[in-house]
Amino acid sequence: MKKILFILFIIFFTTFMFFRDHKIEHLNPGVGKSIIDVHVHVAGLGYGESGCFINETMRNNIRFPFYLWSMDVTEEELIQQGDQILFKKLSDKIARSETIKKAVILAMDGFVDDNGLLNKQETQIYVPNDYVATQSALYDNLLFGASINPRRKDALQRLRAVKEKGAVLIKWIPSIMNIDPSSPDLIPFYQLMAKLKIPLLTHTGMEKSFANAKDDLADPERLKLPLEQGVTVIAAHIATTGKSEGEDNFTRILPLIQKYPNLYVDISSLTQINKLNYLSRAMKEEGLTEKMIYGTDWPLQFFPIISPWYHINHISLKDAYHVGGINNQWDRDVALKKAFGVPDEVFLRTEILLEQK
Repeated sequence: MKKILFILFIIFFTTFMFFRDHKIEHLNPGVGKSIIDVHVHVAGLGYGESGCFINETMRNNIRFPFYLWSMDVTEEELIQQGDQILFKKLSDKIARSETIKKAVILAMDGFVDDNGLLNKQETQIYVPNDYVATQSALYDNLLFGASINPRRKDALQRLRAVKEKGAVLIKWIPSIMNIDPSSPDLIPFYQLMAKLKIPLLTHTGMEKSFANAKDDLADPERLKLPLEQGVTVIAAHIATTGKSEGEDNFTRILPLIQKYPNLYVDISSLTQINKLNYLSRAMKEEGLTEKMIYGTDWPLQFFPIISPWYHINHISLKDAYHVGGINNQWDRDVALKKAFGVPDEVFLRTEILLEQK
């Protein structure tokens, strides 16, 4: 028995040393520190006159303290230093990354009613454009991602204003913002977006990060109208999870990707525990990697939401061990997606797409 235990110890120790010392080159993109993360969220409670707010439903939701923790901030810090501390923390983390050079920080407009007015009670999270534009401009590794609910009375005026302030895209979560992307009323907004060459990054598929959501508004089929108006659309999460009209949303978006050359998809959140197997499935779809761009959906980049060990049916044990030992959240995310075989071109495509705007 002692001999067997000794042999097992030698095997374990040798394996441990190999994993620890063996540098896995294929998980390190050959592009250096040149990746732009297209999908990074911030939030706030209004401290420091940020203008941010979270409604009572969200404040009282079980997710609220979880989100503060995930953003590496306490309410006491926000009170003392203002919501702006999140931008400093983000910039510092990205500066320490070996792969990410910049991130698009997303504003978030609210729920707009049928009169074109903001309904604060129904708005679960609000992050103003002016706030994000001002704070992002303070750091050379942060980019301004605007958010405008097109149902606002002055939506066109707001769109021109954010373009002048350097916005690189417009962000929507239709299911919490009360936006139907297929509404003909939005055609003037889409036409101006196309004229200004500003892309639309919009959530597709089921939404589970908020207290409530109208998931039918995130049906990928509803994106046909902006695509036909010439808008460059980035479907966040490739419409993974949920169904529309009884059909799997991921299956539902695939024909659109083939039909519309101006439709792209981001691969943010695809390694989360609620989306197991989707990234592997997407990698097998012919031509789909050519439409992928890189994003994380930060701050949702931590255990137990994400772990390389959830994916050992798709990646090797050696890769899982290596990825799990990476401290920087962005470098860990990049390495995990590289372990799935995501090509370097996907990580570089964000910058190319934004330069075309």
